[in-house]
Amino acid sequence: MSTPLEPPGRLRAALIVARFSLRESLRRRVFVVIAVLTLIFLVLYGLATWQAFEAADEFGTGTASGVDAGTVVGATMAGLAMFATLFLGTILAVFLTLGAVRGDAERGLLQPLLVRPLPRHTLLLGRWLGATAVCAPYVVVIALASFALTRALGGWWPDRLAGPLLGLALGVAIIAALSLAGSIVLASTANGIAVFMLFGAGLTAGLLGQIAEAIGSDGLDDIARVATWALPFEALYQAGLAEITIDTVGFARLAIDLGPFGGAEAAGAGLWLWSLGYLAAVGGAAVAAFARRDL
Repeated sequence: MSTPLEPPGRLRAALIVARFSLRESLRRRVFVVIAVLTLIFLVLYGLATWQAFEAADEFGTGTASGVDAGTVVGATMAGLAMFATLFLGTILAVFLTLGAVRGDAERGLLQPLLVRPLPRHTLLLGRWLGATAVCAPYVVVIALASFALTRALGGWWPDRLAGPLLGLALGVAIIAALSLAGSIVLASTANGIAVFMLFGAGLTAGLLGQIAEAIGSDGLDDIARVATWALPFEALYQAGLAEITIDTVGFARLAIDLGPFGGAEAAGAGLWLWSLGYLAAVGGAAVAAFARRDL
């Protein structure tokens, strides 16, 4: 008779599940799709950044008001790159997890795995680790590549680097957890739609914050802030957007704070603690839902 796994054994089992889930993704050529999308993005971003800096040079690097056009262009393009990177990371996270539970169960792939001594929560942990181990480094590398293009084409570099990169990595880890939790109760297509709608809701919350700032509405600003923190990947993006220009001053900083998709919003350690707690809560809810599901 088999006995339950001890914690070290459960971790090893989760890592094995993560490795096999990545092999399955390779077999389905998920990464080929992501590689093509990434290459297209970087080419388009490079062309757009080159043209934007060319236009800034024609306008003049400085004006009577002291605005550095190159700084505004560089930070704006970098903010756009951060948002696009988060979006690409979301696509990857969804591809890796949208059918992780219900989809595999309907294909008869899940039942043989869920025999003792492999607990259900270990399977969930392994699938999340596998997705996060790909998505988090991916967004970090793509963001760095975008910043490097901005530096090469226009000489601009972020004021802070670690915070924005870690924020993107934690953001896609949260999205992967949400998608994995959704795969327990939703079919693959419905789960993918639901996660992208959540991403769109985060974008809407960021835009609402911009509108609130433009019209001076405290009520709308409160609604936007609550919605943003309810979807912390958006709050992490806004915090990263603030950090890439944290040392910039004057009107240039004001222009940059508007952001391409959601305004920059500085946040302290509270956002990181909230995001980690949010991630743990999503994981706990997923484990509880999976435990009740009849396969």
